[in-house]
Amino acid sequence: MASDGRVLALNCGSSSVKLALVDPVSGDRSVEGLAERVGTGDVVLRLGRGGGHIAVDAPADVTHLGVVAAMVAALTDEERAWVTAVGHRVVHGGSRFTGSVRVDDDVLIGLHDVEPLAPLHIPGNVAGMIAARAALPGVPNVAVFDTAFHRTLPPHAYHYAVPQAWFAEHGVRRYGFHGISHRYVTSRAAMMLGRPLEQLHLVSVHLGNGCSACAVRAGESVDTTMGLTPLEGLVMGTRSGDVDAGVLGYVGRRLGLDLDGVVAELTNSSGLLGLSGLSNDMRTLVDAAAAGSSDAALAVDVFCYRTAKAVCAMATALDRVDAVVLTGGIGEHATSVRSGIMAHLAVLGVAEDAVANAAHGAATSGRISAAGSTTVLVVPTDEELVIARETTAVVG
Repeated sequence: MASDGRVLALNCGSSSVKLALVDPVSGDRSVEGLAERVGTGDVVLRLGRGGGHIAVDAPADVTHLGVVAAMVAALTDEERAWVTAVGHRVVHGGSRFTGSVRVDDDVLIGLHDVEPLAPLHIPGNVAGMIAARAALPGVPNVAVFDTAFHRTLPPHAYHYAVPQAWFAEHGVRRYGFHGISHRYVTSRAAMMLGRPLEQLHLVSVHLGNGCSACAVRAGESVDTTMGLTPLEGLVMGTRSGDVDAGVLGYVGRRLGLDLDGVVAELTNSSGLLGLSGLSNDMRTLVDAAAAGSSDAALAVDVFCYRTAKAVCAMATALDRVDAVVLTGGIGEHATSVRSGIMAHLAVLGVAEDAVANAAHGAATSGRISAAGSTTVLVVPTDEELVIARETTAVVG
């Protein structure tokens, strides 16, 4: 079944823009687009229709504002006429935005206030909104927040053990991220298991360049690994994840860096890249490890162990674990990484089905764990569909 209109789903990352023209009922994509290396002279834009991709001329303005404008301009007149609303993935809503909202000038001002919590992402998110409003005048825009799914975290899960004035006066607490993805894959996992979501206790693990785990009880987030910013938690592509807070002062003194300099190193030069000294791309590291690189092997091993450790931590927030759900670029495609994670989860009753895992669960309804063991599922995420449906719900 199809709807009469389409939602233009925009996901403006720190250096990329993803675009999809989505039917919010069927989930069909009329157009998909990707811009990479935004903000540089090497920016690359592509649009895809029906499985084929064409290059889009790079605009003179290579910022998010210019790139989004160029991508919308590359749509045909008919495609632009289909757009009934534009939905924007927004990484951080802070304490102000706990649900999807229609974008107006007050929302843009509010996002400016949230920017210090996600300085790499919020400017791109806002630029995408400004560009879409200019390119498609009269079409409503909706902000869909990654943090909104985690609004159900209980106080004992979102409070840090820091002075309460930090929380009360400056909003220092755990917010969580990847909420759009966690929301989709846990709902999809319930369908795959043939059980109501309201009856399930799940651990959802989004593994990509950014990574997080989330405990989901009856469809609600009750704990997650990311915190005030997307730096906390699992080992990621270039982000360190959890480190001793004392590292900031120690490394700063040793290397002559100020606090911002140390945080920049933990954000941009750590994680898989920092451990391996080679790449932040898991595919490259798996190949290098197989070819004998001990540093690449260490990076993969640390990643798998820390991910499994987080799964066990998330289980603490649940009464039981009905299934572990793996998603994201790594979670959906990296067979050996999934195997490495499952090898550390025997304490939860997980055992790998190597054949099913090698096939990414294609012939086993997503299941990659052995019969009789705790269920582990591979579930491809679809953030654009969630954005489209949330946007439709807000604009009616």
